[in-house]
Amino acid sequence: MKGVVNLFQLHFGFIAPLESYPNSVGPTLADHAKMARKVDEAGFSAIWLRDVPFYDPNFGDVGQVLDPLTYAGYLAAITRDIAIGTAGIVLPLRDPLIVAKQASTVDQLLGGRLLLGLATGDRPVEYPAFGLEFENRGERFRDAHAIIRAVTEKSWPVHQSRFYGNLQGNIDLIPKPAGKRLPMLVIGHAGQTTEWTAQNTDGILSYIADPQRIPAIIDRWRSASRTDIFKPYGYGTMFDLDRDPDMPLQPGRVLRAGRNALRELWLRQQEQGVSHVALHFKTQRRPASEVIDELGEHLLPHFPSHISGGQ
Repeated sequence: MKGVVNLFQLHFGFIAPLESYPNSVGPTLADHAKMARKVDEAGFSAIWLRDVPFYDPNFGDVGQVLDPLTYAGYLAAITRDIAIGTAGIVLPLRDPLIVAKQASTVDQLLGGRLLLGLATGDRPVEYPAFGLEFENRGERFRDAHAIIRAVTEKSWPVHQSRFYGNLQGNIDLIPKPAGKRLPMLVIGHAGQTTEWTAQNTDGILSYIADPQRIPAIIDRWRSASRTDIFKPYGYGTMFDLDRDPDMPLQPGRVLRAGRNALRELWLRQQEQGVSHVALHFKTQRRPASEVIDELGEHLLPHFPSHISGGQ
């Protein structure tokens, strides 16, 4: 039997779409099912699905195009081991009870492999389309987060909400998640303090522009977290793996280097306490399939992400 994920080791995932598209606002999705199977079979830890309701020309990236929770249900049928995460559901734009129903359903289909990443979104132009205020998105996020916790973790819950409906103990959400609770992560910062996120969620997948800041960021994260529960810190980044394995790390918004420099960077970050790196193919100049093969062969053996388990 495959062992459980070792949270104390650094492991790697990919932010969909699983293809390179440096000169386009969006992907072709031509081989998306084949690529999902490929990263699953190679032993990577997660595929992350973004929530982009509309194409905003001022933003210039439409993610994997497909609705994340619908797509996660499809990926449940064609993958076996890899976690499927949302990065993240723009919670203030969605009804939290519907999100809870969809997420629990997908988690059942995945056999407990869903990571429910939640966000407030980075496109203010979307809020008027939904008739919602952008300024109170942080408050709505906390309110919706509490509702999802209540209906997925309790039977016949009683819960009072400020922005949404109230539960009076006479109805119960079905299905419940496959496990005792859905792993719920904050993506980015979601308008919340580090302290709130560390105390109320199961981890964070953030974004960083300067790897040198990692130790200070993790120190604050650990200080804000409960000492009796390990809560992972991870980050997402665009990357460009050079064909020259010895190309040094290039400074800038895109993580650009050969595999040897990236391996050394991630070994250092593992020691610093990073649990997960989610790699985004948007700026990758090489074919994604080729990059996945190289990382699977030369990177993953240095970062065993599972603890051996018995029958």
